[in-house]
Amino acid sequence: MSVTTLPSRPRRIIEQRQPGWIVRLFDYKPFLIVMCLAPAIGLLAVFLTYPLGLGVWLAFTDTTIGQRGVFIGLENFQYLLKDPLWWNAVFYSVFYTAIATIGKFALGFWLALLLNNHFPLKSLLRAIILLPWIVPTVLSALAFWWIYDPQFSIISYLLVDVLHVRTTNIDFLGTPWPARFSLIVANIWRGIPFVAISLLAGLQTISPSLYEAAMLDGATAWQRFRFITLPMMMPILAIVMTFSIIFTFTDFQLVYAITRGGPVNSTHLLATLAFQRGIAGGELGEGAAIAVSMIPFLVFATLFSYFGLARRKWQQGEAND
Repeated sequence: MSVTTLPSRPRRIIEQRQPGWIVRLFDYKPFLIVMCLAPAIGLLAVFLTYPLGLGVWLAFTDTTIGQRGVFIGLENFQYLLKDPLWWNAVFYSVFYTAIATIGKFALGFWLALLLNNHFPLKSLLRAIILLPWIVPTVLSALAFWWIYDPQFSIISYLLVDVLHVRTTNIDFLGTPWPARFSLIVANIWRGIPFVAISLLAGLQTISPSLYEAAMLDGATAWQRFRFITLPMMMPILAIVMTFSIIFTFTDFQLVYAITRGGPVNSTHLLATLAFQRGIAGGELGEGAAIAVSMIPFLVFATLFSYFGLARRKWQQGEAND
């Protein structure tokens, strides 16, 4: 009996399907980076780019509250150049930023060096030091407003009733220069924690072996600070100082809550003057021009930060070589 063999089925050649264009698109690294950044870019566009662009446009118009203005070119800026109150705000903004930044960095760096040492309850003390920065600005302003009050000031009470150094209370906020320095002191108190904690993070990145080698070579504490700590901290100092300058120059809440620009408009910063002219005064175009006049200073601070980062990259490249 013969057995018939059935013909074998031909084998299917399974062709490998190419991925679709959507899959290939998401495999494209630049597109994937853009997609991941899209939510952040959208938020920045809505809450930062659009208000900035609108403010710049309003600066070139005569817009007021309730009335759409027309394009007037540089008239708002020409008016500001002849306005003594704007020049006073420029002067005090620069003076306020310079003195407050120097004070915050001198005290903040000193505090960071102290916190970098080992001592009991170090973590608790670091948390307590952050309180002036964590507390809302308005609460800090109200506290200083009471400290500077002409009748109930704790400083006047100590000087008059306890130490008997003076016979009358001090009117801190009633005359221009005492009010100006009073605001600077309040800003320094509030900004020290940010500077101290930021510089402390930088100090902890310095290898202890560098200090040990310097001590073996007989270097003094000042020499270790000058030739090890300061050079290694320069990039961090540049970045933190840039942020501190920006925060101080654009300060609004502290000044407005304590003095509202007084007395006799002597403590106006550009930010508070822009609010007074644009919102309280209704001149949106003029207020926007005052705000736009702050941009060159902020650009300078940003470039300062950029060159600080560039120097850090250069130092790292030299070290790797």
